[in-house]
Order: sequence, then structure tokens, then C-alpha cells
Amino acid sequence: MIDLYTWATPNGRKVSIMLEEVGLPYRVHAVDIGKNEQFAPDFLAISPNNKIPAIVDPRGPTGKPFPLFESGAILIYLAEKTGKLLPKDPAGRFEVLEWLMWQMGGFGPMLGQAHHFRKFAPEQIPYAVKRYTAEAQRLYGVLDRQLEKTGYVAGDYSIADIAIYPWTQRYEWQGIDLDSFPNVIRWRKVLGERPAVVKGMSIPA
Repeated sequence: MIDLYTWATPNGRKVSIMLEEVGLPYRVHAVDIGKNEQFAPDFLAISPNNKIPAIVDPRGPTGKPFPLFESGAILIYLAEKTGKLLPKDPAGRFEVLEWLMWQMGGFGPMLGQAHHFRKFAPEQIPYAVKRYTAEAQRLYGVLDRQLEKTGYVAGDYSIADIAIYPWTQRYEWQGIDLDSFPNVIRWRKVLGERPAVVKGMSIPA
């Protein structure tokens, strides 16, 4: 049984969705980042960057317990472990990976900054709000144009969709008028009806 260390954030929800989709048994350990539990020595031994999510696979590549942090790395690991949600053919594989990297390097970090400066910053900084709201708008446009061409982000449903979807759940925090992105709306509806997505989004309860 895989141990999942997580909290109710977009990055945390990626991995619980993935575990539900691939059907691997797992045990949830809630790491309350509001109480700084991510800095506990036991957790740092698993995730040295003091970020959730992280997993420990008791049967890792060497047959021994295998800790892993960084949500994108975890998604790739679980896809390879199960042979699911990541194409085996090189062209399909790299299309999924490029959109996964897009999420990891842009969509997540920039939307996270929009969250912070729009909702949580102790003082309003108009330049930061304008900058990150505009970048969120641009990134939603990139996603919408891609989804105009295909049902899912990289062809078939994959870890790319799983990585991106939880970040779109907080579009209002990001200052996004979702009606401007009809393909994103359609895609979100399809994913939001998947039982594994519904369950994964609820973890930790």
C-alpha cells in the first residue's frame, strides 16, 4: 500500500486523483501546511523541499521502500509503475510530457502567484495583481486553444489532464472569467464527472 502525504491543494490533489485512476491501494497522511507540519523532521526525510505531495512506495524499483516528492515526478512514476495514462509510443509520450512540464513550469506556479497576490497577500500590490492575473488569462488561452483541437490536453486522457485540472478549480481566485474559455469549460465538465477525479479531489477529507 502506497503512503500518500498530502493536503487539500491543487498539487496534492493531482496524486490522489492519479492513485484513484490507476487503482493502486494507498493510505492518506494529511500534512496540514497551515500548521507548518511540512517542516516536521519525519516529513522532511521524505520530501526535503518541505512541500506536499510526497509518496512512499513500499515496493519501489529496487524492491525496497521508495520515497518520492514533486507531483510531476510522482505522476510519471505511477504511470510507469502501472502502465497507465502515459503513452508508450515516443511521440504520444512526449506530447503528454510537454503538457505536464507546461503545467509544472507555468500554469501551476503562475496561477499560484495569482492566488497569493489576489487573495492572501497581507497588502495589495496592484502591479503584482495585474501581472499575475494577466499571465493567468494568457495561460488559460493557451489551454483553451489546445482543447479546441482535441478532447483531452494531449490526445487521450493522461497525466497531463490530471496535472492541470485541479488548478482550474480555483479559477475565481485567479480572476478568470471562465465563460471566455468554452473549451476549458467542456473539458472541465468531462473530467469532473469521472469517479476517480471526484474521489481524488476530496482527499484529504
